[in-house]
Amino acid sequence: MVCALGAAVCFGTASVFQAVAARAAAVPGPGSGSGVDAALFLRAVRQWRYVAGLGLDAVGFVLQIIALRHVPIYTVGAALAASLAVTAVVAARMLRMRLTRLEWGAVGVVCAGLLMLGLASGEEGSGTGTLALKLGLLGVAVLVLVAGAAAGRLPDGPRALVLGLAAGTGFGVVEVAVRLIGSLSVRELRNPALYALLLGGAAAFLLLTSALQRGSVTAATAGLVLGETVGPAVVGVVWLGDRTREGLTWAAVAGFAVAVAGALALSRFGEP
Repeated sequence: MVCALGAAVCFGTASVFQAVAARAAAVPGPGSGSGVDAALFLRAVRQWRYVAGLGLDAVGFVLQIIALRHVPIYTVGAALAASLAVTAVVAARMLRMRLTRLEWGAVGVVCAGLLMLGLASGEEGSGTGTLALKLGLLGVAVLVLVAGAAAGRLPDGPRALVLGLAAGTGFGVVEVAVRLIGSLSVRELRNPALYALLLGGAAAFLLLTSALQRGSVTAATAGLVLGETVGPAVVGVVWLGDRTREGLTWAAVAGFAVAVAGALALSRFGEP
């Protein structure tokens, strides 16, 4: 649980560091702010804040993998969604973004939900997943790409939501795949979950970037939060044996719902 929370802190703080660097590196002019600006990235990566953000992302990813190996997927997913609360608090200071009373309340709600989850979470399931589950996971990763391509034809409003949801599903594939991959060895090259992880992660990153560039940040982030939490949690409970502490299932369900609801209320902070 500590690793899951550490990953959330790393991801949430990294987002703001990278946003500060990107703002400082932006050059106003015709066409700025549209599309993928490779020159902007090259300017931003020269700044220590952007490099520090990338470092925090790397540390957060390692902590996420460790957490997924020791606690249920539903706990890790909720904690990662809570990185929006970290982003909101750090952005309020570094980017001088003003948080409303409702948003401060949402930060408190996220913390309360995670506290309930921490008290109710049991050990991770012992299930290693069947070949059918691993192949199905790879199929979902392919569908994420297909859905992303189809979403490009939608109007701006629903397009951002669908792209965000597809990106969240891709990140969810990564969460589940980590549990289905054993020790790093040549033998794992035959494991479909490994390719699901690579494809799902790459597709998620590309679709989320597109969603944030071409539509509502709030809608895209809301879709992302739902996609990366609900589906993986169900897979963990139904197919991998994730459980709660005896008699505390209600607290785990309530904590998960509260944490995700609080994160959704902070969706606008997906922009950094």
